[in-house]
Amino acid sequence: MKLLFVCSQNRWRSLTAEKIFQGIDGHEVRSAGTEDHARIKISEGYVGWADVIFVMEKKHVRRIQDKFRSSIIGKRIICLNISDDYKYMDEDLIGLLESSVSEYLQEWHS
Repeated sequence: MKLLFVCSQNRWRSLTAEKIFQGIDGHEVRSAGTEDHARIKISEGYVGWADVIFVMEKKHVRRIQDKFRSSIIGKRIICLNISDDYKYMDEDLIGLLESSVSEYLQEWHS
């Protein structure tokens, strides 16, 4: 399964998620940001590549829906509700990501 993690700048939250979930259970993982100055900016190619898109906040869902309306048809977009309060590889962020994403991964593998 191809997982795309999205936050605003692709520097802390989504990049941490990409790092910790890469290769687990054979998943391919990428990350991107919705802002113009993101480290890697989300594109139609990224949206098309992904089987599932995990976003950190509701505003990211709206931005993806507004910009890639036709590309997200049939895609699963899951909002993790993780605010922008963490640095890259922050222990609390890793714990939040592992607990929130793991329940979806277990659901798909059962």
